[in-house]
Amino acid sequence: MTQMPNDPPPSDTCTTLEAARLLGLAVRSVQLMVDRGELEAWKTPGGHRRILRSSVRAWMARRQAESGAGPAGQDRAAGPTKNATVLLIEDSVYYQNMVRLLLEQTFPDLRLHVAGEGIAGLAMAGQLQPDVLIVDILLPGIDGATLLTSLRSHAQFRNSRLVVVTSLDETQREPYAYALTGVPVIHKSRLVADLPPLLGDLIAQGPAAGA
Repeated sequence: MTQMPNDPPPSDTCTTLEAARLLGLAVRSVQLMVDRGELEAWKTPGGHRRILRSSVRAWMARRQAESGAGPAGQDRAAGPTKNATVLLIEDSVYYQNMVRLLLEQTFPDLRLHVAGEGIAGLAMAGQLQPDVLIVDILLPGIDGATLLTSLRSHAQFRNSRLVVVTSLDETQREPYAYALTGVPVIHKSRLVADLPPLLGDLIAQGPAAGA
């Protein structure tokens, strides 16, 4: 960690606490990452840590690449996603922030909303009627499979295209097969590689069939 004479714009900096929230980690873990040089940071004249948001994004991208996710597809044009609305229903703060950072990089005009549990997600879906719903299978309140079944049975959600994200492998997903038929499923280890192109394609296709 160094003293930087020419600070970058405030929009590209965050405090240790903000970085911890973005990464879904404890503040102490972020401090150790700074000490190890995993995040680019420095101290202000007053002794406060400032961390580059770009280094936080880079760390998340490296983590995904190491798990086999591949490149993030950051050169994809925002085009058809302009003014589109996406609702992410995901209880993990880590994956909430990963999707948020990923979509900020690839589709800056897209409007992302986040719900941390199933019942709140169902209510938000009714209010927003998003272009795309990204739903985790395992959720507090109401599990994702039940949520998906409910969404697919209501006429007001027929305009929304559905995407499932999960850490479950194919065998573990078998009990939820009834809800996943015809829905694209992305394993969380493949989020960075698979979500941007899928999302761009779904929005470009327009409302789901039967709308």
